[in-house]
Amino acid sequence: MAESLMKTDTARSVLDRTFSIAPMMDWTTRDYRVFARTLSRHALLYTEMVTTGAILHGRPRERFLGFDALEHPIALQLGGSDAGELAECAAIAEEWGYDEINLNVGCPSDRVQNNLIGACLMGHPQKVAAAVRAMRDAVSIPVTVKCRIGIDDQDEDADLENFIHLVADAGCEVFIVHARKAWLQGLSPKENRDVPPLNYARVHRLKASRPELHIGINGGIKTLAECRSQLDHVDSVMVGREAYQNPWMLASVDQELYGEPGPAATRHAAAQAMRPYIARRLEEGVKLNHITRHMLGLFQGCPGGRRFRRHLSENAYKDGAGLAVYDDALGMVPEVEPETLG
Repeated sequence: MAESLMKTDTARSVLDRTFSIAPMMDWTTRDYRVFARTLSRHALLYTEMVTTGAILHGRPRERFLGFDALEHPIALQLGGSDAGELAECAAIAEEWGYDEINLNVGCPSDRVQNNLIGACLMGHPQKVAAAVRAMRDAVSIPVTVKCRIGIDDQDEDADLENFIHLVADAGCEVFIVHARKAWLQGLSPKENRDVPPLNYARVHRLKASRPELHIGINGGIKTLAECRSQLDHVDSVMVGREAYQNPWMLASVDQELYGEPGPAATRHAAAQAMRPYIARRLEEGVKLNHITRHMLGLFQGCPGGRRFRRHLSENAYKDGAGLAVYDDALGMVPEVEPETLG
């Protein structure tokens, strides 16, 4: 918690949401987020979804809420439906130094449905509104909602309009909309990421009808050219799996979307920037593979990239694996002149 409270006045400034990395279970851990920050200073980072039960009853809280000061700006995504518990957790998160609280109304997992968490809440807009109102009363940082365009047999127009109307009236000004339905009956969580058709036009119409709201879009976006195209219609873009599996795309974000050079001119520069953080985490007792598993795609498509990936996969999990293993993996990838990003 000490590091998370090393928050500067600059970090507390108004969030620029132009580009963000989606919350992804098991992927957007604190170690991945620091890695992402070596590639983009501006991208808004989101935690994995953390349930209210984990925060209120799990110990130590550092396990669920800990993050590094390097990660700002950073949003905590909460999973829950009880307004009182969500408000309590939002207040705790603000004390820990988070820049935003985001309510998950999009996850289609069976496990969370049983606890009235995630996409199933789209069928309970009054409950979402009550939760947003309670959280806004409890904190001074933004409270936002990430949702789908609907669930199951809901009408993508009328039901989404009603959901946005009720939740916005409760004080939510920012919605990040995954432009697919979630089919809670008949599709697995994995299938829900690909099978329901994307309907970007519905999100565009939502923004056109509610210009006073911040409407972000998520789902199936893989390139910065697509991001720029989407920004002609909505306020912000959130990228998920592509930002994780092909992390080097993030190195172009600052230049392409914010007009400023990014922090890493080459992939090797990004890898070297991670060394002090890795060393610190190793001293804390974290195993090397818990960090480097998020970096396996850094040299994707580069000479030596497969050797880099294989060496870390085969050695970083071993007891005592340290920076020597990491440096050996980097040595398998030739250093080249600074790349043209894009």
